[in-house]
Amino acid sequence: MSTNVVRLTKDVTSAPVEPSGTPSVAVAAPGTETPPVPLWVRSGRAVRGIVTHEHTRTAARLTVRHSMYVFGGSRIVARRTWEGRTATRYERMLRAAEAAGNYEVAAEWEERGQRFREARHRRRMDLLTAPVDAAKSVLVGTSMGIGSLVALGVVLAIANKNPADVVTPLMAVVEFVQLLVTIVTIVWGPAITIGPFLALLALWAVGRHQQAAPNWALPAAVRNGEGDPITPSIVVKALRDLGVPALGRAIKEMGDAGASMLGPIRIAGCGVEVDVTLPSGVSTNEVQNRRRKLAENLSRHEHEVFITIPQAARTVRLWVADSGALDEPIGPSPLVTDETMTADYAKGRAPWGQDLRGDAAAISLYQRHLLITGLSNQGKTVALRSLALWVALDRSVQFLMGDLKGVGDWAMFEGLAKVLIQGPTDDHVIQVTEMVESAVDEMNRRLQAPPGTVFPALIVLVDEAQVAFMCPVKDDEKRPYGGSKANSRYFMAVRKIHNQGRAVNVLMWQGTQDPTDQNLPKLVREGAHTRASLALGTESQARMALGDKAVDGGAAPNLLRPGLDRGTLVVASDGIAIPAGQASITVRTHYIDDDAAVAITDRAKALRDGVTTVTVIERGEERDPLADIASVVGTADRVRTKDVLARLATLNAGAYGKWSFLDLKRVLDGTGAEPYKSDGVMVVGRDRVARALANRDADGSASAA
Repeated sequence: MSTNVVRLTKDVTSAPVEPSGTPSVAVAAPGTETPPVPLWVRSGRAVRGIVTHEHTRTAARLTVRHSMYVFGGSRIVARRTWEGRTATRYERMLRAAEAAGNYEVAAEWEERGQRFREARHRRRMDLLTAPVDAAKSVLVGTSMGIGSLVALGVVLAIANKNPADVVTPLMAVVEFVQLLVTIVTIVWGPAITIGPFLALLALWAVGRHQQAAPNWALPAAVRNGEGDPITPSIVVKALRDLGVPALGRAIKEMGDAGASMLGPIRIAGCGVEVDVTLPSGVSTNEVQNRRRKLAENLSRHEHEVFITIPQAARTVRLWVADSGALDEPIGPSPLVTDETMTADYAKGRAPWGQDLRGDAAAISLYQRHLLITGLSNQGKTVALRSLALWVALDRSVQFLMGDLKGVGDWAMFEGLAKVLIQGPTDDHVIQVTEMVESAVDEMNRRLQAPPGTVFPALIVLVDEAQVAFMCPVKDDEKRPYGGSKANSRYFMAVRKIHNQGRAVNVLMWQGTQDPTDQNLPKLVREGAHTRASLALGTESQARMALGDKAVDGGAAPNLLRPGLDRGTLVVASDGIAIPAGQASITVRTHYIDDDAAVAITDRAKALRDGVTTVTVIERGEERDPLADIASVVGTADRVRTKDVLARLATLNAGAYGKWSFLDLKRVLDGTGAEPYKSDGVMVVGRDRVARALANRDADGSASAA
């Protein structure tokens, strides 16, 4: 079965012309051959393909670029030469200083210009007498030279007793001059040939350094702004194009000398830092509010430019990262790499990460309440946990922990924390609330101790604290556990610790998500000495997280990129080194994964006596004091009586919160586990308590039988 193929072709040579003037499409009859494409059409297509090919474009850009380098270099050298011989530079700097309103600097430049004109006038007047002076100098120099050579020849003639030596020095000079003429004769021709090429090469180098070529002809990396070095001219142009009318007018009047606004450009970590003194009539917040546009004008992304307010008036400090530098991960934490590291809660600083300069960022935790907030899945728990891991290496620090997420992020602290509650339900909120209230009881006990008594640090840590603040459950007395009113149990317990806990080393650490007035009340967030925030959604949330002062000073966690800037914190605290004049610092925290965290907590457990971690706080039931004492003593051979009392209060504040040494002695008297002295302090022995329990159980079994 045969098939006829109908081909539609356009015969541009013989196709009939429609009234509109365009050739009509001819339909070839079945079985006819398609006419060949004319040579000129094929040639045109080939030429167009060659001209539009990427290799051709690259070659054209290369040719234009390097040609323009020579032309631009010539223009730059000519301008520099002209400015070096005229007072143009001084006039420009004078106009710039006047435009900036700095009249003292303007007067200084005017004086410099006047001195330059006077010196130039003297040089020109000296040129009038220069020919006569030059002739006299040549005549005198030649006469003295010939006389010296003849005198030297006379000395040689007398020494050698040969009169012909009188002219020997003179002839030596003549031969040397002849040699120089011969060398110049040989070199002159090649120098004349090569000289222009060397001059063009020098002009090309100047033009290349200044990128004196059209933007479309520059390399792709330069066209896209990748890796552009930050120079005074680039900063000035970025500020000029910022869209602030007063700033643009002032810089325009300054001409090319707008760089007079800039301080030195200093290398600062993975970027550069420069102070900009704004002209009169331009406020600092006008620049701060245009951060994105400024970053784009500097060929950077928004997160690569930070604007802060230093102490100097009418000044903003710009920190501009190297392109892509902030997307590179930082190194591992010293807690992971140094297995011998220990901590000193009172005098040491926790290694938290790096600042934007690339310097180590370490923070003091001594007697400072802590609040870390941010959007979900931005690294809040890891950032909070890394601080707890460091301070756990100080064996004197005690922990009460509540994880209201309950996915095991804090499981490695079992055996370190006295209390560890994990879970997101209302029951877990109730237990965390009672845990915090037990810390309040411990704080009150410490406050009533004799003056000068030193207490170990007790850190009450609640992660996902927003779950507690939002809990709707009420107790038997109709008091809500959550909320921010005066009858809210969790809220009031936290407030009490904020008010007085610092004095006796009882500290409140909280981590929370997405701060609002409902899930993070104002009085609680303002009670924290150290406030840190990861990426947030809005500026109002940033103000809740860090406070108005930090945000007004340039802190902007709401401009961090969710997901991409995971683990990057904006910190406001007197416990971390913040540059003078700034209210906050940005820290890129070290990432410590779960396996590394377990290894660190294992080291911390080896530094201290065994800690029995309570995972559930029992309420409203009869207690067994002897069994509870055995529980809190744990695996340690002996525990000081005051530590036993503190652990019992933590275990159940209602039953043991008001116990004294006499109550402990009353329970243990007659059991064979009475407190005794060891190394000068009263202790309770583990083995003695275990035997007392065993004997009691045995007696109970015998009585039942």
